[in-house]
Amino acid sequence: MAIPATIAGIAEPILSITDTAIVGNIPVDGLESLAAAGIVGSFLSMLIWILGQTRSAISAIISQYLGAGKLDEVNSLPAQAIFLNIFLSILILLSTIFIVEEIFQFMNASGKILDYCISYYSIRVWGFPLTLFVFAVMGIFRGLQNTYYPMLIAIVGALLNIVLDFMFVYGIEGVLEAMYLEGAAWASLISQGVMAVMAFILLIAKTDISLKIKFPVHKELKRLVIMSLNLFVRAVSLNVALILAVREATALGDKYIGAHTIAINLWLFSAFFIDGYGAAGNIIGGRLFGAKDYNGLWKLAKKIILYGAVVSLFLMILGFTFYKSIGQVFSNEPEVLHTFYAVFFILILGLPMNTLAFVFDGLFKGLGEMKYLRNVLLTATFLGFVPTLFLTKFANWGLYGIWIALTVWMTIRGTALVWKFRRKFRPLLQNT
Repeated sequence: MAIPATIAGIAEPILSITDTAIVGNIPVDGLESLAAAGIVGSFLSMLIWILGQTRSAISAIISQYLGAGKLDEVNSLPAQAIFLNIFLSILILLSTIFIVEEIFQFMNASGKILDYCISYYSIRVWGFPLTLFVFAVMGIFRGLQNTYYPMLIAIVGALLNIVLDFMFVYGIEGVLEAMYLEGAAWASLISQGVMAVMAFILLIAKTDISLKIKFPVHKELKRLVIMSLNLFVRAVSLNVALILAVREATALGDKYIGAHTIAINLWLFSAFFIDGYGAAGNIIGGRLFGAKDYNGLWKLAKKIILYGAVVSLFLMILGFTFYKSIGQVFSNEPEVLHTFYAVFFILILGLPMNTLAFVFDGLFKGLGEMKYLRNVLLTATFLGFVPTLFLTKFANWGLYGIWIALTVWMTIRGTALVWKFRRKFRPLLQNT
């Protein structure tokens, strides 16, 4: 279950990494295009993560009902949840397109970088509702203990995006003119549209879930909304950290935001790679919790953390082995690469702590512990990341300070989740 979930999970960061690598090697304004792709990508990720939390809530509720043997009682919930999610996404989309220049000026973009941000965002933003629909459908499949179809959707989307990136960004001689940064935006938008169509067809063909809105409102919609709101606040605090990191890197200069763009895309790739076992914990943990199988839940936690640790160790070895080669995939600018190499080791050394955070984060979502996840992120962001970020800024540590702050942030998240799981479920284990 974890392997397809891992493949599905890394498809999104692969899409972003592909954009970064291809855009970073554009022959005209490559550095400015790379910086713009990083700024816009961070902002769009914030929007998607904030509203995409319905996926985890749907998955948790469906898996718990499945474990309790009452799946037929929750059939009308997904359609109501998806409708609510898409309505909110369109509302937010329409509210941002009129202030797009101000948004990226706030993130310290100016001059040519700002112009590229606006043109890139104006195309990519229309894929926002499509991505949220796909996320919701993936949540339904995960709740049903199925990670295979989400994997298929993600693979097709990622591969299509890579092919279209090369075609649109660099062009095809005599057939298609090079579109550079705007080409990357169109490649992403088309890929998101294809993924949405696939998700719709698979949901209708392979499940008994209907997308027809039925009334009355399902009794679990209130719990889903509360869970989603807690995850919404959590995602806001999460993205405060990521956006502040981008903002401070942009303020340092073009080569710094270029280097940070490469680093954060690799960080996200490793996060989703490790998070495959978190997704398995989410799916299976919700079912075991619904069935009140606490022995099985404890064994599950030990197993997924072990597998996650092996994956993170593997990624660390790859990172140090191909330290120089990895950077050269994303840029040919010597200044950007030199700056990236100076901080890449911090990212690699932080992977084990990231494992704890991501694996237990997924497990807690399956258990419906959204309120605690919210409180952990608020604490980690505003009592850990933000003070560290500005203390290191005051000390003139530059990009080092940003990545040290991110490491502190993940350490607080990981340790808090491990402590809570042991405190809550060890007593239940002893009584079963």
